[in-house]
Amino acid sequence: MFDTALVILIGLAGGVAVGMQSPLAGALGQRIGPTASSTIVHLGGLLLSLFLLWCRGGERIQEWYTAPWYMLAAGCLGVALFQTINVTLPRLGATAMVTLIIVGQLLTGVLIDAQGWLGTAARPFDMFRAAGVLLLLAGGWLIVR
Repeated sequence: MFDTALVILIGLAGGVAVGMQSPLAGALGQRIGPTASSTIVHLGGLLLSLFLLWCRGGERIQEWYTAPWYMLAAGCLGVALFQTINVTLPRLGATAMVTLIIVGQLLTGVLIDAQGWLGTAARPFDMFRAAGVLLLLAGGWLIVR
């Protein structure tokens, strides 16, 4: 029970981090430009990641080349996210921007789960998930409108 609660809290903390990072990066992008903002954000992330990797004894970094090519493209998706933030934040505001990002994440997660892509266990798209997707889309629309 405690383990599950801890994992839930960690997941919520990740959501807070995304909720804070997106407006901060978007505001930085408005000030210095979207690509400059993305560079600074990713450089900061690289430095912190290198420090954490050092603290953890390098983990298995030497095996990076054994990962499939599409896993190595994750950094490019991060750049795409930051460019998206810089377009949506000034036009729609922070709440709508974060809402659209979260709706996109959840819809992608449902699709990945339903197909069992990227090494995930397949979870069928049933009527409960369909209802959840409809509620998600309705909630997103109500927030963005």
